[in-house]
Amino acid sequence: MANLSSNFLVEQISSIFQPRQTPDIQARPRLHDRDELCVPDLVAAQAASTPDAPAIRHGKVSLTYRELDQRASWLAGFLQSKGVGRDVVVAVYLDRSPAMIVAALGVLKAGGAYLPLDPSHPQERVMLMLRDSHAPVLITGGCMRQDLSVCPEHVAILDTEGRLAGGGPCEPAAVAHAAEDLAYVIYTSGSTGQPKGVELTHGGLRNLARWHHRAFQVTPADRAGQLAALGFDAAVWEIWPYLTAGASIHLPEGLCMNEPEAVRDWLVAQQISISFLATPLAERMMMLDWPATAALRIMLTGADTLHHYPPRRLRFRLVNNYGPTEATVVATSGTVYPHEQLGRLPSIGYPIDNVQIHILNESQQPVAPGEPGEIHIGGDGLARGYRNRPDLTQKSFIPSPFEPGARLYKTGDLACHLPDGQIAFLGRMDEQIKIRGFRIEPAEIVKVLDEHPQVLASVVGTRKADSQDTLLVAWFVPVRNAEPSHTDLRNFITARLPEYMVPAAFVKLEALPLNSSGKVDRSALPAPSAANTVRDKAFVAPRSPSEERLASMVAPLLGLDRVSVEDNFFMLGGHSLLGTQLIARVRDAFGVELTLRSLFDAPTVACLALQVEELLMERLDSMTDDEAQRILAAMAPNAEQVIDQ
Repeated sequence: MANLSSNFLVEQISSIFQPRQTPDIQARPRLHDRDELCVPDLVAAQAASTPDAPAIRHGKVSLTYRELDQRASWLAGFLQSKGVGRDVVVAVYLDRSPAMIVAALGVLKAGGAYLPLDPSHPQERVMLMLRDSHAPVLITGGCMRQDLSVCPEHVAILDTEGRLAGGGPCEPAAVAHAAEDLAYVIYTSGSTGQPKGVELTHGGLRNLARWHHRAFQVTPADRAGQLAALGFDAAVWEIWPYLTAGASIHLPEGLCMNEPEAVRDWLVAQQISISFLATPLAERMMMLDWPATAALRIMLTGADTLHHYPPRRLRFRLVNNYGPTEATVVATSGTVYPHEQLGRLPSIGYPIDNVQIHILNESQQPVAPGEPGEIHIGGDGLARGYRNRPDLTQKSFIPSPFEPGARLYKTGDLACHLPDGQIAFLGRMDEQIKIRGFRIEPAEIVKVLDEHPQVLASVVGTRKADSQDTLLVAWFVPVRNAEPSHTDLRNFITARLPEYMVPAAFVKLEALPLNSSGKVDRSALPAPSAANTVRDKAFVAPRSPSEERLASMVAPLLGLDRVSVEDNFFMLGGHSLLGTQLIARVRDAFGVELTLRSLFDAPTVACLALQVEELLMERLDSMTDDEAQRILAAMAPNAEQVIDQ
């Protein structure tokens, strides 16, 4: 305890005696501000108030609030001359840089809505979003324009510091921003495989900024990290709440986001006081040692399920957040304290200001506390809907049964209310797995696996074996220098979960693959193989034709490219249904009949080969020449030579 900062101790002690937030699932009281200024107006007011204060820092490049506002204003004037105004979408195709933020602010000041396009995405995907959005104007860098096969009618070129190329100052016409006007459009992955554009408004963006100011007491002294790609809606959260509060935003140069130590060192060197980190990275970073010189006071996390509670030695506050893009980034938020709740994942907190969370059953009726249901979101943060997708908008944004004229967004996420009113996230409705007739929630297995002392992070999913049987697979990142065995991991899960929820294979990874949104990229998870699957013993290759033939049957059944002749069929994920298939294959190949009991008694390829050879010897005298030749042909190409020996 002696190494904890005094501020942290005060905060922890105070949290014990302060009354908990109300467990009411409805919105918290609305905030009443003196004005209803939208984000671009608030940034302009900040520039007028503190023109020389630092706004953006990227390497050696630094912009003051005066420079930021001036360059965005000149860009806004240019955009207005090209017809940009209320609800007109402008595409922004720029790498992380001051220009990226100048471009987004310029679009807002012009009255339009910005559409971030991530240069790291495949060009086909970028072009699809550009076409679907019908954006008449593109803002990009000089050399980046060549990356796009087709551009809109008008193109604005910015240098890395946000200066507009080929034009002098052009003051924009005044714009009266309304809460219902579009502020930005972000494309998210769709269930059909095609991205869908979510239309977000100034009202939702303003509500996000004001809640953020109040919840985290943001001041001009704060230094915020901007680590998310502009195409990920977390970037919205990383930019506008700080620029409307007079704080400074710091952008990294060449930082590898898969190296927690490097990210920590950058945060410390830049004296970042508050920053968002996607859940997989945040979980790894909160386990690191942090120097006493670290200025970080709040680590915000979200975008994926949080599986770990922070250690007591952590010097900063960890805040877990939940919210789909359709609800303006954040819908619920809550501090995660070090005292772990046994058998329960960290919660996603309470609804933020002016947002309602309803957990409903299939009949759109509230479920009882502790009962699972689908999260429905209402309030100020709701998107208009999906761009050019009225059918999908109508399906996802439904009339509220609780408030005439209001809407709710059906998230597809499962959750339940905890006794203290917080919300427990239970996973996606569409991520349920069905194996051998059982319905499985992967998050339940991940929760248990992550409790293993040698496992740092994990994800659970399925893979198809050559038999087309569905196999349950766990991908995991071990703690440093740890080498858990297959038996260790399997026994650990078996002690806590039923047999059908025990993964067939455990794939060891150096890090979980992440997409540009910071979520686990399930499509990038490698298939189980001999090289990456955890084993109990060293690989032993087949030593006889019968072992070779049996190994070639067992491996595809288990979804593996090879198996050791000493591997236990059931320890690799085999079960009675797969055992029945193996017995049938042995019958077809060797003409002998094994029993399921014999497979349990002889679960390795080596033991099975001995059983098969014994049965063949018993039949040898009664075999015809044709039967013998067929058996030989089913074995390795050189089987006859081996048997003759």
